Amino acid sequence: MPRRQPQFSAADPLFDAKAVATLDLHGFPAGEVEAALKAFLETWKTRAPGAVVHVITGRGRGSKGAPILRPLVRRVLRNLPAGTIREFALTANEGGYRVRLQ
Repeated sequence: MPRRQPQFSAADPLFDAKAVATLDLHGFPAGEVEAALKAFLETWKTRAPGAVVHVITGRGRGSKGAPILRPLVRRVLRNLPAGTIREFALTANEGGYRVRLQ
C-alpha cells in the first residue's frame, strides 16, 4: 500500500531533527533520480538506522511548466518497499523532503 505524505506541524520531531546527510537532486536528469534516491536511502539506512536525511528537489521554478523532481521523488518515497523508510514530509520551504529512515 502506498504511503500517504504526512502533514505535520513545526512541533513534529521530523521537522526539527538534524539531517545526517543531504542528497541534492538539482541538475539530475529525471531518468536518474529514482536510482540515485534509492541508493542514497539504502546507504544511509545501513549507516544510520532511524536517522533523518534531507532530499533537495527544489521548488520547480527552473522547470518548464510544472515541477518535475518534487512529484517524482514523492512517488518514489511512497512506493519504496516496506522497511526502507518510516516517514517523510515536505520541508517547510517546499524545496525538498525530510525522510526518517527505518
